[in-house]
Amino acid sequence: MTKIELGSDNVYADIGMQDAEAMLFKAKLSSKITEIIKQRNLTQNEAGAIVGMPQSKLSNILRGQFRGISEFKMLHCLNKLGQDIEIVITKAPPNETIGKTSIVFA
Repeated sequence: MTKIELGSDNVYADIGMQDAEAMLFKAKLSSKITEIIKQRNLTQNEAGAIVGMPQSKLSNILRGQFRGISEFKMLHCLNKLGQDIEIVITKAPPNETIGKTSIVFA
């Protein structure tokens, strides 16, 4: 019988990646970039021209291959696609020694 194990909300952490939090953050940004491109019915070439990135590099992002692409570059792509970005920093709860990073799309 196959054993099923319940994972966390971060698949990258579940498979033991050291940079799991950063990878999840990039995955969420990639998903949003993909969503906007689809909503606007843009080709990858058109979207690449808008964000100032070669189609091949944009294609990698859209396929989840975003190693070597900074979070800042991905945020810049979202800006170029007409999205405002607001970064809010709050104090972690008293019982937490390390804060967390999350992303919320409104």
